[in-house]
Amino acid sequence: MSTRTPPAAEAAPAPVSGTAPGALASAPVPPSAPSRPRSAPPPGVRTAVAAVLMALAGAALLNAPPPTTARTALTATAAGGSLTEPDSLAAPGAPGAPGAPGSAGAPASPRALGAPGAPGAVSVGSPATGSGAPARLAPVTFAGKAFDTCEAPSLTVMKAWRGSPYGAVGIYFGGRGRGCPVQKELTPAWVASAHAMGWRLLPLFVGSQAPCVDSLAKRKFAIGSAPATQGTQEGADAVRTARALGIDTSSPLYLDVEAYRRGDTACAATTLAFVRAWNKEVKRLGYVPGFYSSADTGVRDMETQRKAGTKDLPDVMWFARWRGVPALLTESVLHPDAWTPHARIHQYAGNVTETYGGRTLAIDRNAIDAPVARVAAPARFAARVPVPLSFVDSRRP
Repeated sequence: MSTRTPPAAEAAPAPVSGTAPGALASAPVPPSAPSRPRSAPPPGVRTAVAAVLMALAGAALLNAPPPTTARTALTATAAGGSLTEPDSLAAPGAPGAPGAPGSAGAPASPRALGAPGAPGAVSVGSPATGSGAPARLAPVTFAGKAFDTCEAPSLTVMKAWRGSPYGAVGIYFGGRGRGCPVQKELTPAWVASAHAMGWRLLPLFVGSQAPCVDSLAKRKFAIGSAPATQGTQEGADAVRTARALGIDTSSPLYLDVEAYRRGDTACAATTLAFVRAWNKEVKRLGYVPGFYSSADTGVRDMETQRKAGTKDLPDVMWFARWRGVPALLTESVLHPDAWTPHARIHQYAGNVTETYGGRTLAIDRNAIDAPVARVAAPARFAARVPVPLSFVDSRRP
């Protein structure tokens, strides 16, 4: 994704038009590595004790079950959106539930395409459980603009970028194939703090890649001779890593499979076996399996499998086609009803630079109407990471 060479099937990105006011677009540059903000001096003993008690009380409030007897409307901090609670319960992935694709099991019958939420809108589902599955909440969905960048920026940069048109950010939280494996900023405290600022998070896992992957740098991470076993193992690793960062159950985890050689049926079959096993394990452990790839390779192959009724396909589709303008609901390789509603992300431009608040990043641009991370109450970090009261509103269904 960001800072990578675009897939051969997609060619080089076209000139990007429509740069948001206040943004500076120039030639691609490596993402900056802003210095980590310094911590404030430790408070006195009495102040520290009071802060810890207040944080624990706030964490208890965040973990309290939401009311289910009445519809609740809350103010969110994400891009001027709002949080709403549906009147009825729905299990993630069930027909009519947020993020339900036409994938798992036989393809769902075509549904009328629902209008996506207003730009910057966030919706939160009600608690739901499924027999034999971990108790979970319906996914939180976000509609608006998102960016991703190779290395998680500092909290100082994230604060500066709150003035941008973006309301969500992709974070490369795990996987052996990451282009930026050293994520010095990406910690549980960072996740809690960025979420408290109002950012919605898109967790990306760059694991093993297709044996015929286009990128020479990714070929050393090729899927091995037991793709299903490997996919299960890496799915479990993705969940462990997400949990350690405070990314809660019912969050999407997006598997990044870079562009690979089109028409290589053996390679595609190996990749599919790996992806299906990864999806199955991620879902079994209570998370939502998402998938990122080139529209002309990985996404095209997933759509073919969806039409064939293949099981254990992704619940959310993140497709890359760099044409400079969003086409979230009109991608040519996807049926108009596939992965709708609230289950698509379009990466429409890559390796561009933008500046907000005096801070410049090299990013990819995305249009999104899809699930975003639920962030666990940061109780063990609250004493040193201030959590504003708005964080309560931005989490509770």
